[in-house]
Amino acid sequence: MLIFVGLGNPGDRYRFNRHNIGFMAVEAIARAHSAGSWRQRFHSLVAEATIAGERVLLMEPQTYMNESGRAVGEAARFLKVPLEQIVVFHDELDLAPAKLRMKTGGGNAGHNGLRSITAHLGNDYRRARLGIGHPGDKALVLNYVLNDFGKGEMAWVEDLTAAMAEHAGLLAKSEDASFQNKVHLAMDARGWTDVKRVGERDAAKE
Repeated sequence: MLIFVGLGNPGDRYRFNRHNIGFMAVEAIARAHSAGSWRQRFHSLVAEATIAGERVLLMEPQTYMNESGRAVGEAARFLKVPLEQIVVFHDELDLAPAKLRMKTGGGNAGHNGLRSITAHLGNDYRRARLGIGHPGDKALVLNYVLNDFGKGEMAWVEDLTAAMAEHAGLLAKSEDASFQNKVHLAMDARGWTDVKRVGERDAAKE
């Protein structure tokens, strides 16, 4: 069994925040792979799906971002899922908008959700880093991540999460490099090769 964890904050007020792109990713995967109904378990909303023949628990912790590890840790221990079978989808300030990078372990770059999971489980879980860009000033970061994506941004968010859902079978098979490459090619084909600023599509693709 695998656990796919989307990071975000619960409640309608946060639904379309940049910080909630992890929730958006697992919801897209759930839709694409006919997951069962969402229900409350492990301090989370969870749904189960079979992806590329593998049983996958999709999770949206309801503990708020800073306590994500409490939910993920409880699920991993109860279900006896090792770290290498846990994939965490999260927003990444240090990546340009519309970019995806896979990584196992490494630093948490000030991300409180990752810090919490590391504190509860250790560091060597897999991360799907979803680029949201940086506002340019550290003092603006909190307001930036807790604000909604703009209308111009939602187009690439929808394309990125759809591409991830389409190729999620590669993640289920632990083929992270191939997953990253397939998503990159899909985004390239949809014209998102170079989003230089938040919400901006490469002018050459217009």
